Amino acid sequence: MHPISDLQIEYSLISRGIEDDILPVCRELGIGITAYGVLSRGLISGHWSQNHAGEMDFRGFSPRFQGENLEKNLALVERLRSVASDLGGTVAQVAIAWVLAQGFDIVPLVGARRRDRLGEALGALDLALSSADLTALTEAIPAGAAAGARYDASQLAHLDSEKKSSHI
Repeated sequence: MHPISDLQIEYSLISRGIEDDILPVCRELGIGITAYGVLSRGLISGHWSQNHAGEMDFRGFSPRFQGENLEKNLALVERLRSVASDLGGTVAQVAIAWVLAQGFDIVPLVGARRRDRLGEALGALDLALSSADLTALTEAIPAGAAAGARYDASQLAHLDSEKKSSHI
């Protein structure tokens, strides 16, 4: 048996479900977090367009990318874009920098299909966010502000991180 040293879990400005229960326990036990989905599958990258979703694309089935939910979530992105502009970064850069600023025990996992997007993501390392900047970002996208669930109900039923439990 070996102790758990890292937990890979979704964490972003728009998916903050780990903050109340999971993150404190991980910190108490010295378990690091590898955060995936820091751009929420492109939703908060600042580059999302309905044209990006192919027929079999996960986002075509995700509640956050459907109808009014998508409209509300893209409105959050526009709020984030305003803050990003003030900080001299892109939406993607400030979203990644926000995750980086949540603690040295959290490492954002960022994917890029194109070289320019990789360059943009790496630019997040050049943003040093102050406490006022972090406040502005969390005010732009408060915890729980996302419209629609991360997954449809049948998939959510299989995620331990989405179940309310007295033990982890």
